[in-house]
Amino acid sequence: MIGSNEHDDDAGKSAAEAGPSRGNRPTRTRVLKIVRGVLLVWGGLSLVGFIAVTAFVAARFGPGNRNKDDSASPMDVRFVLNWCELGDQRFETVVHSHVSARSLTGDHLDAYAIKISHVDLAELTSKADASRERWYRGDQLPKVLDDAVSLVGFCRLQFSWFPAEADLRSSEFYVYPWSIGYHGVDASDATLVFVRPSDKMVFYFEVKT
Repeated sequence: MIGSNEHDDDAGKSAAEAGPSRGNRPTRTRVLKIVRGVLLVWGGLSLVGFIAVTAFVAARFGPGNRNKDDSASPMDVRFVLNWCELGDQRFETVVHSHVSARSLTGDHLDAYAIKISHVDLAELTSKADASRERWYRGDQLPKVLDDAVSLVGFCRLQFSWFPAEADLRSSEFYVYPWSIGYHGVDASDATLVFVRPSDKMVFYFEVKT
């Protein structure tokens, strides 16, 4: 009987020792599943981030992101005439164009020279009393527009076909400001439309530095 009791005691101890071990298995399984799920999510997010960065770099530095000269189509420039309210129905031809590559921060320089069928001085001077959406004669520029034309004059040096700053500031030209941005007290970006009624030429300049 003593032997039997010892055997029973040993069996009870073994059951007691084994019991907690088997009871912890579901907990460990749940923890492993959670860890596996977290790793899968992290891996998926990392892959998406890698693809996004690769696509961004390819768009900025790939073969499609380069300077394009004299390749603009009529559809590429019609917006210029509509923005300044002349209307694209008077478009004739794109004489010159330059569309630059874009930097990582979006810096760029685009310029167009467009021949139109007609333009009357009355169209350029009829809104002389309006505070917005008006043309300004090149020799009568307000301070903000004067700063923007200075920026254009500096950046246009790489184009022999774009009018010189001195000409843009003459009575031969009218300027339509679409947007002007500042960094501190200096103009850092500008989108301007110039028209020279004498030969029915429109010049578009967009720069972001």
